[in-house]
Amino acid sequence: MSHGTSIESVSATHAAPTEGHPAHWQGVFAMSLCAFALISSEFMPVSLLTPMAADLGVSEGLVGQGIAISGLFAVLTSLSVTTLAGGMNRKTLLLGLTALMGVSGAVVAMAPGYFVYMAGRALIGVVVGGFWSMSAATAMRLVPASRLPRALAIFNGGGALATVLGAPLGSYLGTVVGWRGAFFCLVPISLLCLAWQWFSLPSLEAGRSSASARQIFGIFAALKSRPIALGMAACGAFFMGQFILFTYVRPFLETVTKVDVTTVSLALLIVGVTGFIGTLLIGRFLGPGLYRTLAVIPALLAAVALALVPFGPSLIAVLALLGVWGLLATSAPVGWWSWVATAMPHNADAGGGLMVATVQTCIAFGSTLGGVLFDAGGYGSTFVVSAAVLGAAALLAVLTARAVSGDTVD
Repeated sequence: MSHGTSIESVSATHAAPTEGHPAHWQGVFAMSLCAFALISSEFMPVSLLTPMAADLGVSEGLVGQGIAISGLFAVLTSLSVTTLAGGMNRKTLLLGLTALMGVSGAVVAMAPGYFVYMAGRALIGVVVGGFWSMSAATAMRLVPASRLPRALAIFNGGGALATVLGAPLGSYLGTVVGWRGAFFCLVPISLLCLAWQWFSLPSLEAGRSSASARQIFGIFAALKSRPIALGMAACGAFFMGQFILFTYVRPFLETVTKVDVTTVSLALLIVGVTGFIGTLLIGRFLGPGLYRTLAVIPALLAAVALALVPFGPSLIAVLALLGVWGLLATSAPVGWWSWVATAMPHNADAGGGLMVATVQTCIAFGSTLGGVLFDAGGYGSTFVVSAAVLGAAALLAVLTARAVSGDTVD
């Protein structure tokens, strides 16, 4: 899922880009490729969970914690990268993060055991947090203001493509070259991104003033507002409920639906394609219907999670339900970033930073809780708890709307 890309559109619209510089379209495409590689890297364990667990000698739940550790380090990095980078040229910093993405892929691919694997996943978390926290400002410095929507569409296209191709491609590569080979494939892609950025990005000098630690953590002051606190809780519950289930969809398909790896790849492709369709359609339901949409989506996902329990052995039913899951789950973040712009119109950058921290933290908690449940009680308890958390997300979205309007959802 491209939870990082969408935030850029929100933040960028509030940062007043200028017309006084040339367009660097090669740099935009290079950043788009980097977004594709980064999102694919972050969620690749989802499509390779079973063979990784067997090879590393641990449970699927423990391998799934690789999503949690990357989320944790993404949060820490997103909150501190501006302070730690200081006056460093942002092009240099982006190149360093891109190189680190390749190092992460190599570390995971060569991991002799579980702890080295987790160290490699921590590295990709650093890249996720650093890259997304700077990408909006980078996009605005690459093109004039009048070209920014087009540049953001290209940039976000890399993330959207990763949601469609990343998981099924990882699953397919796992059958051809093994899960280690699949992670090794990230290394040359990272090197390509590095070379392309090196030649296409202009010098990106840091601003004259850097944020202090107090300013960075000051974004949490927004939680003093009841509507914003409820909205962030609703958003967090949505991502937590989603990743309690989706992190462990491959072992569910293999052990309950009893399908082969090719069919697993097909199922993940269906999720990606319907998700891409969902991101194209959801704009029609936002605007006046924003809060209704934010409440209905997790409620429907909760129903899908519950339905997967009795219908798990039926391949046709499972593929249909996962298609609905992809349609809803992948498009919902667009609504939440729209909510940020609505709830914090004069401070969307701080709202975006708070959203990144919330989303990554809840992804980490969700994949951790899902792993514990999957190991202890199997898929049934995992999916039921996922449904419960998604139901809570729907309720919190309704409470958010009422906190804003006083009585009605819209």
